[in-house]
Amino acid sequence: MNIKIWINGARPRTLPAAIAPVLVGAACARANVSSATSSVDWLNILYAMIVSLSLQIAVNYANDYSDGVRGTDRQRVGPMRLVGSGSKSAKAVKLAAFKAFGVAALFGFVLAATTSWWLLLVGVACFAAGWFYTGGSKPYGYSGFGELFVFIFFGVVATTGTTFVAIEAILSVSLIASIAVGCLACALLVINNLRDIPGDTESGKKTLAVRIGDLRTRQFFYFLLFAAAVAIVILSLNRLSSLLGLFGLISALPAIRKIQRGASGKDLIPVLGITGRTQMLTAILLSIGIVIG
Repeated sequence: MNIKIWINGARPRTLPAAIAPVLVGAACARANVSSATSSVDWLNILYAMIVSLSLQIAVNYANDYSDGVRGTDRQRVGPMRLVGSGSKSAKAVKLAAFKAFGVAALFGFVLAATTSWWLLLVGVACFAAGWFYTGGSKPYGYSGFGELFVFIFFGVVATTGTTFVAIEAILSVSLIASIAVGCLACALLVINNLRDIPGDTESGKKTLAVRIGDLRTRQFFYFLLFAAAVAIVILSLNRLSSLLGLFGLISALPAIRKIQRGASGKDLIPVLGITGRTQMLTAILLSIGIVIG
């Protein structure tokens, strides 16, 4: 069915990267307010979730479009791409990306109007980063900076931004938590790029995985999980129950075993699913731990 093709093109397995920072950012806000003096703006958190999901979907469609018109999707071993497979025209996918960006812009404007107009600048930066990841004449995703973008915008910005629109404050707990969130979001991209090393190398797409090679990419995945654990431990120094987040990281063990055994190509597709579930479970347990203190 037509709708199923568009849903698959939105890459549902990547959506935890958009949901996790909002959950954790909201938890940080809830844990740092006193009902006697202030409150959490839950409507703004809902808007933040819509913005985050819309941006993730917009970036996915934008990448599909840009990679498709460049021809870098012809040797893919992962899930189907809309333009590369010929399922949808480049024009239609580009329009879908702009519509998703439009939804994010609309709700982002509402958030800026109710909190701070400085958020408009943050929004512009997010849109530019999303489009030029694979778009434009010199996409930075083709130069190995994709992980940095994901860490900043789907880690630090999304987590602390959610806290800010909820209580109009930037908190240290949110900043530290954003490190864990950002590392797990990066881990998703690392697995994706590890899978695509052969095709990306052939097409000249110099992702970080292509630049550092197969072995170091696998080691980088382990490092990201370790860094997320360290951030959670640091949080626990003031909020002991934050250690609940470590139980979420345990769910990554099957992915670690597959990577240690040399899984490649299509065998890495299940690893993406495991990593996404790890991100969601960690975000949920960490959020609970932050709130109960």
